[in-house]
Amino acid sequence: MATVHHGTEMQGRSRPARPRRWAWLPVFLVGIGLFIAVQQALVITGNPGLVPSLLVLGTLVIPVSFVVYIEGRNPAFDVPLSVLLSCALLGGVLGAALASVAEFDIMQRMGTLPTLYIGLIEEGAKLLVPIAVLIFTRYRANPADGLLVGVAVGMGFAVLETLGYGFVTLLATGGNLSDAENEVLLRGVLSPAGHAAWTGLAAGALWWAHAQRWRLRGLVTAVGTFVLVVFLHALWDTIHAWHSYLIIGAVSFALLLHQTHRNVLGDPHPAGSEVSRA
Repeated sequence: MATVHHGTEMQGRSRPARPRRWAWLPVFLVGIGLFIAVQQALVITGNPGLVPSLLVLGTLVIPVSFVVYIEGRNPAFDVPLSVLLSCALLGGVLGAALASVAEFDIMQRMGTLPTLYIGLIEEGAKLLVPIAVLIFTRYRANPADGLLVGVAVGMGFAVLETLGYGFVTLLATGGNLSDAENEVLLRGVLSPAGHAAWTGLAAGALWWAHAQRWRLRGLVTAVGTFVLVVFLHALWDTIHAWHSYLIIGAVSFALLLHQTHRNVLGDPHPAGSEVSRA
């Protein structure tokens, strides 16, 4: 009877309620609608005061929708929306600021900035807020929560980075709004397969290592996952070709969805690790 009850409980938890699973869709549609409305208003009026709104909406629609999508895939997530928003804001701002300072310092000393250093600095900076959540909050029992926190922080970082690229493009092209829009939308589309996937995987591995009480296997998994995401990040920054972006993005995104699926099935172990048997 105990076995049947446990199986029934796991089956009941295996799939989120349908409204929650599809909550990302209205978020995405409303965001796209607002973006189009602001864009058309800008075209009609030519009011430059609408440009910041257009860029902000362009950077937020896909990242926010993706965080809601990931959250809706797993009934085991225990992190409330307020904490996720705080993680996205703090992780994005602190990560971007600290990474910029560190990269500037290395460039001043070396005269150049190797892409491996970029990956190491940015992925390390993005983990500061997840580590603080792991240490100082109660949301550390479930490795699935680590993945969700990591995705939120990665998206916060991606939003600020995309907004910066859009603004720089706008200045560099002498105010060409079309080029800035294309830059913002392209980076927004790619963000789930980049910063979100990398930070989600790394943070999820940290949570799993904590659940393993930082034993050797947990530590090896956490360090190995971090090395993997740094490598994927550096490879992304090194190879400037569309087919390479698609391949790296597909691998990163597939790893994230695979880990999310394992969490849904009640197997929170990071991809690549073996489940211990009693």
